[in-house]
Amino acid sequence: MPDTLLIIEDEALLGSELARFFRKRNWDVTLARDLKEAEQYLCQQSIDPLVVLSDMNLPDGNALDFLEAIKPKIGSSEWVFATGYGSVADSVRAVRLGAYDFIEKPCDPERLNLLIEGAGRSARAQRRLQQQTEAENSRYSLDALIGNSLVTNNLRQMIKQMANVPFSSLIISGETGTGKGLIARILHYTGSRAQAPLIEINCAALPRELLESELFGYEAGAFTGAKKRHRGLFEQAHTGTLFLDEIGEMDLDLQTKLLKAVEDLRIRRLGSETEIAIDVQIIAATNLDLLQKVEQGQFRSDLYHRLNVMSLRVPSLKERKQDLEQLVPLFIADSNRKSAKNVRHISQQAWEMIKNYNWPGNIRELSNVLERCVLLAHDEQLPEQWLQLNNPPPNTNHFNPNNGIFLPLDGSLSLQDIEKYVIQEVLNRTDENVTAAARMLGTTRETLRYRVQKYNLRCKP
Repeated sequence: MPDTLLIIEDEALLGSELARFFRKRNWDVTLARDLKEAEQYLCQQSIDPLVVLSDMNLPDGNALDFLEAIKPKIGSSEWVFATGYGSVADSVRAVRLGAYDFIEKPCDPERLNLLIEGAGRSARAQRRLQQQTEAENSRYSLDALIGNSLVTNNLRQMIKQMANVPFSSLIISGETGTGKGLIARILHYTGSRAQAPLIEINCAALPRELLESELFGYEAGAFTGAKKRHRGLFEQAHTGTLFLDEIGEMDLDLQTKLLKAVEDLRIRRLGSETEIAIDVQIIAATNLDLLQKVEQGQFRSDLYHRLNVMSLRVPSLKERKQDLEQLVPLFIADSNRKSAKNVRHISQQAWEMIKNYNWPGNIRELSNVLERCVLLAHDEQLPEQWLQLNNPPPNTNHFNPNNGIFLPLDGSLSLQDIEKYVIQEVLNRTDENVTAAARMLGTTRETLRYRVQKYNLRCKP
């Protein structure tokens, strides 16, 4: 099927010659005599030309003004402008408006043909990229939030409302593994910034100095090893969304700099003397109680209130167990695809074990448990022996000395010494298992591993 070329030319003879010339080269040519007729073709008759070849000055207006007005209403087409008396100003404006090229009349037909062919290749590449982006973004529609329980439906409705408003910042809270990252992506890709970048970073995964340079960027020579300029994540997320996961783990000093960036929408690269204006939507996520951290002096109250323009709490899996009916088959099917298995049947006993378990690791734990079962399955039956689900015993307020650590408070230990001692003691009790130690200390594995490296402690790789 030939690609469509729209020619906008008021000189009847030239327009007919151009149309005949490009039809011979397998273009589906539509000819418009003025901008009004071109607008009818583009909007009312809904043609979607790959390339538009337009005269610059037409009886009813300037083609550059027309492009600027109609561009938001039409698909991705490449525009080539031709005129008998062009100017540098027109050329510059045409490029700024996204035109492919600017050519003066009279022009050689073969040269014009090469130009139109190049514009066609560029438009095809743009459309392929746009289709790939749309296909990728469709993974994060509201349908990606699985479940029909009351709390899930309420959450879905709240996300839909939030995506329709241009909020500046948002805090997503919830237990670990509840899907806060998925919700951040849904908010981005269903919102007004879907075509702009979504940049993500885990604030607990990097030490303070490295996190600062990643967020704000740096100039060449700003510090040892900075050999060239680096655009920070704020710059990379310009016009889009910056997702700050585990925001509660950020160092207090860095929180001050983040607050200034969020309030002023201006950042300064490390080693630079000039500020850069940014336009970003910020989504912060945490599994910690930020208000409690504010009260304890571990999180800035002004930053909390600045980020908390809107807030969203993600319910834990034990609050939405009704959704297991949909989640379990979905995760099993996904694991089947990955491992070339065909697990299809779940016994009543297995269902009871799944529904009676409290899932402290939430969706992430559910996915991992089912993946393990599928990998170890020998037939179409889900092997219940590999579920290995045991609810933890109920928490009691009775003090158990075996669950505590004795610390001398006589001034012999500094705050850093206490932190180092506690981490090493917990590692000793968990056989140097960082994941288990992080669970006991109520923090993330990335944060604990950073502390282990900081204090040069022993742990399993």
